[in-house]
Amino acid sequence: MLGVTVFADGGSRGNPGVAGSGSVVMDSKGHELRALSFFVGKTTNNVAEYQALINGLTAARELGATHCQVYMDSKLVVEQMSGRWKIKHPAMQKKAAVAHRLIGEFDEFSIQWVPRKKNARADELANIAMDAGQKGAKPGFVGDEVAPQPAGTGAATPPAPEAAQKSEPSESAGQSELAKTALAPRNNEWVGATGEALTIILVRHGQTQMSVDKQYSGLTDAPLTELGRKQAQRAASYFEGKHIDAVISSPLARAQQTADAIARAAGVAVHTDDALREVDFGAWEGLTFAQAHEKDPELHSAWLGDPKVVPPQGESLEQVCKRTKSFVTKAKKTWAGKTIVVVSHVNPIKAIVRTALGAPSKSLARMHLDLASVSEVQFYGDGPSLMRLFNSTAHLG
Repeated sequence: MLGVTVFADGGSRGNPGVAGSGSVVMDSKGHELRALSFFVGKTTNNVAEYQALINGLTAARELGATHCQVYMDSKLVVEQMSGRWKIKHPAMQKKAAVAHRLIGEFDEFSIQWVPRKKNARADELANIAMDAGQKGAKPGFVGDEVAPQPAGTGAATPPAPEAAQKSEPSESAGQSELAKTALAPRNNEWVGATGEALTIILVRHGQTQMSVDKQYSGLTDAPLTELGRKQAQRAASYFEGKHIDAVISSPLARAQQTADAIARAAGVAVHTDDALREVDFGAWEGLTFAQAHEKDPELHSAWLGDPKVVPPQGESLEQVCKRTKSFVTKAKKTWAGKTIVVVSHVNPIKAIVRTALGAPSKSLARMHLDLASVSEVQFYGDGPSLMRLFNSTAHLG
């Protein structure tokens, strides 16, 4: 286990103007492992702050960190990344999506606000980047890594928690020049993997009217609502700039519409696989939870507690687990070493996650998936599998 502390800061001279990011990665004793200055280009301080976070997380992963504590003096970024504030601006949403993807690679992660004076080292590095930008530097890292500071200087040890300030920083508008930051190489040795992985990014479809009405929606071919179509577009934005080898969708309209938006963003075609359809709720299709329970309380209660129980004229969750496991087995052969997007429904997505975790079928009842959420699992050809991300909604704002 390697635990690191990241201090990150960004600034802009003009807002939008010449912008720079500073990131420091420290070990548990306060020794600098990485000190990074990055000239972002002409953009806002908010974009620069997010870039600082991304650079710090990337460096932490490159160092093999499994536990990461981030400190920033941007209350905006801290609150948005914690999920307490919405991310409204598209540029912020894209940056946050990249950051969340990196965060998913750590076993443990936390982010906390600190006063600016305790973030002095990162601020210094951000100013070095802005100085370089004003002298004509091109966007990217500035020079070599800054020489490590001796322990005890600057913010060498994690600060004690302090009360958050009441003032809410503004989320500045402006064009974001998305930095070409590569995701950190993934260390697969800790799971015993030696071969290439099939990466499956799982996306739940957007909203339908049956979602709004809280009805059991299995094989009913309900289309997306207006909000659902917007959610599909937001989900598609998550994949902009990412390499995707294929998009594979359930045959149902709500999934196909969502998949079409993602495929356009990724520049690939949509494949359809019937194994990704939603569970068949049978006689409970179109009913609310309360209506189904009132219709047959004993059977409904049994179904909730046992994945082998079948609804009247329907399909059990155990059957969904079996057909999605067959899908994964086939995909491992067809798409070995590739990254595919699977657009499906609550229960098939949970079932694929369950397969990755090696969990029992009843674990599906312990998971929650939001509309248009993103999850990620990996399956290695020589056996190991893991979940890297679950139910991320940062891209939805």
